[in-house]
Amino acid sequence: MDALQPRHSAILLRDPQSGDMDWVVEQHGEIYAREYGWDDRFKALVADIAAQFTQHFDPAWEKCWIAEKDGARVGSAFVVRKSAGVAQLRMLLITPAARGCGLGALLTDECIAFARSKGYARMVLWTNSCLLQARHIYTRRGFELIRSEPYSDFGQNLVGEHWELAL
Repeated sequence: MDALQPRHSAILLRDPQSGDMDWVVEQHGEIYAREYGWDDRFKALVADIAAQFTQHFDPAWEKCWIAEKDGARVGSAFVVRKSAGVAQLRMLLITPAARGCGLGALLTDECIAFARSKGYARMVLWTNSCLLQARHIYTRRGFELIRSEPYSDFGQNLVGEHWELAL
């Protein structure tokens, strides 16, 4: 795995606070619209995921991290319980200003460590083929691409990918 510690001395990973879920939704909407041309249906999907997480949060099995640098939010990652033995990594996001310092790897490692500590047997995630940096992080950690399928949504023709990691 990547050597992370020295590059993250100014990064704080914390539990969500009031307003953080709104920030996660807004950032996903803005970043994906700007960088990939995705429309508001993507933001609506993220809003639904955030709402479900908030309404059904089970701290014994689930966790959210908000990353801060110099007091500003710069990233997020979630682990949700998909089933008794399966954790799902969701809503990994790094703002453009925080990219390149290994924060995506750090957040992913935190998600994996949390899932292992809870006794999950597998971790799954869904992403899109165009998200090259995220795919690189997942591959480096041993996730395997299980299946992919083309689909049209968010105003784009995309290829959705399902990844899995044995824990």
